[in-house]
Amino acid sequence: MLSRAGRRIERQVAAARQAFSTEFDHGRFFLASPVFLGAGAVAWFKLSVDVPPMQLLAWAVLFGFVFILAGATRVATRRVAVAGLLVILGMFAAQLETWRADTVVLDTPVTTTVTGRVERREGDDNGRWRYIVRITRTDEPALKRPPSQVSLVARAGEPISAGGWLTGRVRLTPPAGPALPELNDFAFSAYFDGIGANGFFYGIPQSIPSQAGIVDLSVADRAVGWLYGLRSSIGDRIRSILPGDTGAFAASLVTDERRAISNETTDALRQSGLAHIVAISGLNMALSAGICFVGLRLFFGLFPGFAQAYPTKKLAAGSALLALTAYYMISGFAVSAERAFIMMAIMLVAVLFDRPSISLRNIALSALLIMLMSPSEVLGPSFQMSYAATLALVAGFAVWTKRRHRESVFLTHPAIEPVMAALRFFGGIALTSMIGGFSTALFSIEHFHRLSGYGLPANLLAMPVISFIVMPFGMLAMLVTPFGLDAAPWTVAGFGLDLVIDIAKMVSGWGGSVDIGRIPEWYFALAVLGFLVWGLMRTRLRWIGAAGAALATLVVILLPAAPVPELVVSEDGTLVASVKSDSLASNRERPPDFIFGQWQRALAIEDHKPPDMLKGEALPIPKRGEPRPRLTPKQQREARAMMRDAAASTSDSGFQCLKTAWCMTALDSGYVIATLENAAYLGPACDVADIVITPVRLRQATCRSGAMLLTGETLRRSGAVEIRIDEQGAPVVKTAYESLGRPWMRHRAYDWRNDSFSDDPSPTSDAATQ
Repeated sequence: MLSRAGRRIERQVAAARQAFSTEFDHGRFFLASPVFLGAGAVAWFKLSVDVPPMQLLAWAVLFGFVFILAGATRVATRRVAVAGLLVILGMFAAQLETWRADTVVLDTPVTTTVTGRVERREGDDNGRWRYIVRITRTDEPALKRPPSQVSLVARAGEPISAGGWLTGRVRLTPPAGPALPELNDFAFSAYFDGIGANGFFYGIPQSIPSQAGIVDLSVADRAVGWLYGLRSSIGDRIRSILPGDTGAFAASLVTDERRAISNETTDALRQSGLAHIVAISGLNMALSAGICFVGLRLFFGLFPGFAQAYPTKKLAAGSALLALTAYYMISGFAVSAERAFIMMAIMLVAVLFDRPSISLRNIALSALLIMLMSPSEVLGPSFQMSYAATLALVAGFAVWTKRRHRESVFLTHPAIEPVMAALRFFGGIALTSMIGGFSTALFSIEHFHRLSGYGLPANLLAMPVISFIVMPFGMLAMLVTPFGLDAAPWTVAGFGLDLVIDIAKMVSGWGGSVDIGRIPEWYFALAVLGFLVWGLMRTRLRWIGAAGAALATLVVILLPAAPVPELVVSEDGTLVASVKSDSLASNRERPPDFIFGQWQRALAIEDHKPPDMLKGEALPIPKRGEPRPRLTPKQQREARAMMRDAAASTSDSGFQCLKTAWCMTALDSGYVIATLENAAYLGPACDVADIVITPVRLRQATCRSGAMLLTGETLRRSGAVEIRIDEQGAPVVKTAYESLGRPWMRHRAYDWRNDSFSDDPSPTSDAATQ
């Protein structure tokens, strides 16, 4: 009996070895190379400090020696060495991209006058314009570390064209960090996009004469400026033909200008699972290239002599590649468009060289190119979701083509064939939507903490409209635009877009958008690894990945949930919320959706409880440069009593606030929280509360009573904060930043008074960690 079991184990081991040999013999190691390269990039970006280049070089030399010494016979050892070299190469690529970006990020909010050149612009549905401005000068005050490029919003005035020059009084703020620890760091993406600050104009920006003679512009700058000007003119032309959301939607499909779409339509597209249509990504690029390729092949087929004499398939592929390149050039060079362009270009080039166009090898090659050029994109949701969907679709297509299928004589009857063709078409859309939805669900939860429950029916209804009405007539409109004949095709395309908008609003009205909340980092890593194993392997070994992902999912479901914070604080201290089981009680009647919406999704709590406003008079908030007013002893006693009464009455409700002065609340654990808009009330607040929060940049680091104090200065260095009270009744503080040693967060340690960076990179102070 034992020998029989032993033979069974030997057979299983031999089968496993054979499966591994089959995987490697079919080039699966090359397919995994983007995984190793991306792992190196992710590891470098996640580290708290930069890795010395000489250390990376030493590791690369070590793996190189291992590869050489292993010889040709030790294949497994050589593959391990190559995997290590790819990881190091990914880290090198991340380091080089960081050096290449070298973005100067604004360190603190400031009001100044800027003069600069408009790199690009984009309007929204409220008549506002967003400008990307390359700054050439700042005045009143002149900034010591001015960012080279900023994003500014103008609320009124005639738009200034791309390539034009402007000046105006602006309010600049640094790019936002994570809304909560472990959420998306917008400062990271802004750093690699070259955006050093965000802000808005006070009043109308003034157009000024060109300073091209004063400021040197390279040929590349002029070319990019011309392309952005062409892009803006195309968007304006489309919106002049199709008004409202229809024109904004159509312009977004061509130029990737999405701000003009109303919030209502944007929310409907997002909740219905149709937001991917708006972004210029794989769908748009594939449809445009596919329509051009298939259309030209059909056109060439009308001339049999020409089709027999020339390689019409390659001519169609070359023409589609030219059209695809033109589409990418006017799309604004968005990351999703760049990625889709590279992927589709590789597929079309494969046709030119008589290679399979749809293959995992082409996907791996495009991923390698993007990771080497822009490794920071590996951490973004756009990259992850796009390649997850593409990998799943191509792997699923490979499985589908290998299946054995038999069709009965009845199904091939001429009368039944049209019905079967329609069923195949809609079945293909349904299958594609299901595969795409399942493959991107994990990444949607990780980055957006939300799932759309009705993405399948929405795509079933919308995709035929996009494929047969919007994209074909949109391409025709672009082809005839130079002749001024684009109005009619755009009208037909607009009709299709109206249908898509109606579908999105109808499906979003069904509900089904579910907030999931944050998931553990270990689970995300294991689930992604399992998905990659399933998608990249071709033998039965692929089910190891599926089983691993399923097991990790089961564990995360059965394990106790992570402790929920009782208090969350924004990175500037202006927005604070106490976390209840069924609501978020904030200290703002109308909290900004940019931050508060992320809190709701990350904590899976939709209900908002605004504060109760108390009657009473408060000291005025001092203007900039004015001394801080002080309370008289009587005012201090009155404020202290009023704060105690407010805290005592908020155990089951939200904040109680005295306008422009302070807010009080009590957590479920009994801790009393005070938020201050006016720092004159700091003394009474410290006497009454256990935790005091103010956005004011105070030099004082602690409360005289020993209460925890979070000020604008400490929050600037720590970022957003979560606080929970443990079983012993002690506050546990979690900050967005554990250190400030990376280039995209280093600006938080800058002191403009002495033009230097703090020697201590730690963002937390004693007040924030006691």
